[in-house]
Amino acid sequence: MRTRWTAVLPLAALLTAGCAAKQEQPATMARARELMAAAEGKRGDVVLRCEPADAEVLLDGVQQGLCSDFSSASRSLRLGDAGFHQVQVKKRGFWPYTTYYEPSGARVTLKVKLRPTAPEAGGDAP
Repeated sequence: MRTRWTAVLPLAALLTAGCAAKQEQPATMARARELMAAAEGKRGDVVLRCEPADAEVLLDGVQQGLCSDFSSASRSLRLGDAGFHQVQVKKRGFWPYTTYYEPSGARVTLKVKLRPTAPEAGGDAP
């Protein structure tokens, strides 16, 4: 019986050492934690796809430009601070569109189709 225990003890020590080594974080996990901590700034970008494309964009009541200015990932509306932001799209002769967005660290696409305030000739009222 002693022979069995003497063979098992080195094996148990080897397994215990292997488990202790697995508790260390690999470099990729450490980098992932750093990226997550950096993302806590809660920045966000909004890509706007609007009809009509020449509608005005306001962020928190401040004019930013036209929808066409923010229609691609490289030219998106940048939201810097955490918390809710008001995004408004408007054009004369159309009902304004207003929404609220809280940055999540990701880029979102907002599709807006403004409706005319007066029914088009020959068309039904909305």
